Amino acid sequence: MLPDQKAILKQIDDVLAKCSYSPNTAEDFSKALSMMLSAIRRLAPAGSVYAENVRAYDAQLTGGVIAMSMAFEPARGMLLSLRSDYESGYLQSLVELVHADIFADFLDMAGYLLEQHYKDPAAVIAGSVLEAHLRKLCGKHSIAPVKADGTPKKADTLNSELTAVGAHSKLDQKSVTAWLDLRNKAAHGKYAEYSGEQVALMLQGIRDFASRYPA
Repeated sequence: MLPDQKAILKQIDDVLAKCSYSPNTAEDFSKALSMMLSAIRRLAPAGSVYAENVRAYDAQLTGGVIAMSMAFEPARGMLLSLRSDYESGYLQSLVELVHADIFADFLDMAGYLLEQHYKDPAAVIAGSVLEAHLRKLCGKHSIAPVKADGTPKKADTLNSELTAVGAHSKLDQKSVTAWLDLRNKAAHGKYAEYSGEQVALMLQGIRDFASRYPA
């Protein structure tokens, strides 16, 4: 999930305000360019065209292929474009895809363990992935994943709060509760209280849940 959009836009606007005009000295060019490229490195999602472009700029500047004065306006244009994409929400789908790939990798790992008849670690991994997904969904729906004292909320609490804001249905809430319960049994050594078939259904259900509610 992307960090808070308003916070990102404010960071970009602060940098743009400091780099609103072309500097006069080499030192000023260096400072302004460094500020803009640093913002792009920090805020551009991994795998985006912005992340790729800033790496290319770094290589060209380091190798002396382009002068800082020549790089100023293109870098500023790149930062303005990054701001526009954040404001329009165009980068959300990319981040969700990256998260989906990581999510799928861990569920594949759980599936492999289950195929090898290791149902217990498979259940623990699948449940942990589910909890991580719930926390990302909370970020997407502006739900605090921690309590007022800074301690993390329990997964069941997050599940209830997500249902309350309409992030997913009450039927989904019941399914998530069941999967989390199975994960807890596996994590606490209650291996006889569930079967490999139930873990397989859990994995299938979590995959479906994540595809319907990307984060």
